[in-house]
Amino acid sequence: MLGSNLAHCSRSLASSSSVRAASLHTSAVLQAASARARRTQQTLKANVRRREELEQQAQQKRPHVVLGHKPGDEIKWHSCNLAKVVITEEDIRSTPLPDGDLKTGYIQLPMYFNYGVGEEEKQTLFDVLPELTKEITVQSKAQPADKHVLPDAASLVNLEAQATKTELLKTRVFSRLVDLRNANARGIAYENRRRIIAAFSKPDNPNDTGRPEVQAALATYRIRNLWDHLSRCKKDIANRRSLRRLVHKRAKILRYLKRVDEDRYDRVLERLGLERSAVEGELLV
Repeated sequence: MLGSNLAHCSRSLASSSSVRAASLHTSAVLQAASARARRTQQTLKANVRRREELEQQAQQKRPHVVLGHKPGDEIKWHSCNLAKVVITEEDIRSTPLPDGDLKTGYIQLPMYFNYGVGEEEKQTLFDVLPELTKEITVQSKAQPADKHVLPDAASLVNLEAQATKTELLKTRVFSRLVDLRNANARGIAYENRRRIIAAFSKPDNPNDTGRPEVQAALATYRIRNLWDHLSRCKKDIANRRSLRRLVHKRAKILRYLKRVDEDRYDRVLERLGLERSAVEGELLV
C-alpha cells in the first residue's frame, strides 16, 4: 500500500516537472515570440488601413486642386465672375448669325466681335464710316457736268437711296466678317484674355496686367483650358507638367496677395470660384 502511494506521487512529480521543462523549452519561447509578432503586424496593418480610410475621406471632402471646388460642385464655378467673363465655343455657336433687313435698314450685329474690335472701333465701322461713304458717293455722282447747274432733287433722292442700300449690304457682309465665329482657338483665347484683364483690373486702369487679381484670373483660365485638353488627351504627358507648374504659380500669386491684403484675397477667391483649401497647403496635382 505504501509502495503504491510512493509510486503514484513520484509519477505526479515527474509529470509536473516535465510540464515546467516544456514551458522553458526553446520552441515554446519562439512560438510565443512569433505570436506577439503576428499580433503586432495585425495591429500595424489595421492602423495602416484606418489611416488610408481617413485620408481617402479627407481627400473626398477636399476641393480639387486644379478645379478649385469639390467634385460635383460645378455650380460654384458657373456662378463665379470668371466663368461669366470667359467665352466658350458653345457660347459663340449659340448666338444668331449677323443679318439685316434692307427694307427697314436694321442690321443685326454679332454678339461677340472678333479680337481687335472694341467699342470705339465698332462705332467707327458701323456708324461713322457708312454715313461718310454714303455722303461722298452721293456728292460725287450728283455733281453735273456744268458746275453752275444745280442737281435735280429727284435724282438726289434716288442716288441717296441707292447709296443707302449699298452701304447696308456692305455693313451686313462686314458684320459677318468680324464675327468671332471666324476666329480660331488662338483668336478666342486672345479675346478671353482681353476680357479677363478688363474685368479684373481697376476701373481707372483697365489694362493693369501686373495686378495680382488679373494674374490669378489668367492663370485660372489657362488651367481650365489645359484641364479640358488633358481630359480629352490623357496621354499628353508634356502638358501635365505645364498644368502642375500653372497650379503652383497660381498658388504663389494668391499667397502673395494674402500676405499683402487678405480681404482682396478672399474676394478674388470668390470671383474665381476657388476655395481656400484648394490653393493652400501641399498641392498634389
